[in-house]
Amino acid sequence: MDFDEFEELLNFEIKKPQPHEVIYSVSDFIATSNDIFEKSFPSVLIEGEISSFKVNQNKFVFFDLKDKNSVLSCFMTVWQMRFPLEDGMKVVVQAKPKLTNWGKFSLTIEKIIPKGEGSLKKSFEILKEKLTKEGLFDESHKREIPRNPQKIAVISSIQAAGYADFIKIINERWGGLEITVAHTQVQGISASDQIIRAIDFFNSQSELPDVITIIRGGGSADDLAVFNDEKLVRAIAASRVPIITGIGHEIDESLCDLAADFAASTPSNVAQFLTPNKFDEMRFLCSKILHTNNFILSKIDELKIENRQKIYKMKDLILNNIFEQQREIQAKKRILESYNPQNILSKGYALVSGKLAAGEEITIQTIDKKITAEVKNVERNY
Repeated sequence: MDFDEFEELLNFEIKKPQPHEVIYSVSDFIATSNDIFEKSFPSVLIEGEISSFKVNQNKFVFFDLKDKNSVLSCFMTVWQMRFPLEDGMKVVVQAKPKLTNWGKFSLTIEKIIPKGEGSLKKSFEILKEKLTKEGLFDESHKREIPRNPQKIAVISSIQAAGYADFIKIINERWGGLEITVAHTQVQGISASDQIIRAIDFFNSQSELPDVITIIRGGGSADDLAVFNDEKLVRAIAASRVPIITGIGHEIDESLCDLAADFAASTPSNVAQFLTPNKFDEMRFLCSKILHTNNFILSKIDELKIENRQKIYKMKDLILNNIFEQQREIQAKKRILESYNPQNILSKGYALVSGKLAAGEEITIQTIDKKITAEVKNVERNY
């Protein structure tokens, strides 16, 4: 049943019952109406301004959603509030219409997101202050991003221009990387839940990626509002894998940027941050090879000089040792010569051999003669 048929049903004239007509009880009519709502409007997006905002028992949220001419009562739980809300804020809600048992028409809110620059800015500042006090954005919580990651997980819409720029620059600068893409909405009321599921998916893998990137190009404040969703911000902060964001343009700042381990200004900057330029790397490697070659050659020259000096030093040591040994030999030679009998005889001495006893024959050796004589007498000198 479409809306026109439903409106016709609600505006029917009460006529005298005919045998084939159905008369509803109040409860049955409310149940039938809700059944029609559920079939015709299982979920509807409505834009309006919040008024009469209140929270009961820290659990239940009640407010009116109004425009210039009409007002709708709304209900949700505190846990569904992913943006700070207050009277006067313009929002878009995803809701289910319902007729209560008390005959009151209301909306059961499934999701809600601020709309319009004023409402978005106010919600941003309130949530930023809250999360800053919690320490969610502290540098001490940032994870280290690996240099030159090989496995990159990308969360983006593959139809987005920002994604195309990212892939193009990645391939131009380096290429050959393992890139896994989770295709999600990057704007709209359902985008935050899709991005959260993608983060959870990559964090649940047995082999984790080196880094997760969340990218989308520029857009209006309403387009980028999803990146100030509290649940999404907390999912980024809680990720096991380092996360890099490249959201919007350089002037745009989101709470997801503050929670990420590194926030690049654009998707293109994310690609430049993650990968080196292969031409720069080649120039660097050539320079390093040349420097290493020059270093080796200089070391060889140093070793040559050092070895030459060592040879000269060794030569001096050997010569000194030879001279020392020659002096020692000459000294010993002189000592030996001093004990040579010929030298003694040359000084006028004689060498006597034989038995010194009367009547015995002895031999007397001089420098140039050998004399044989008989001992006549032997006297001892005392």
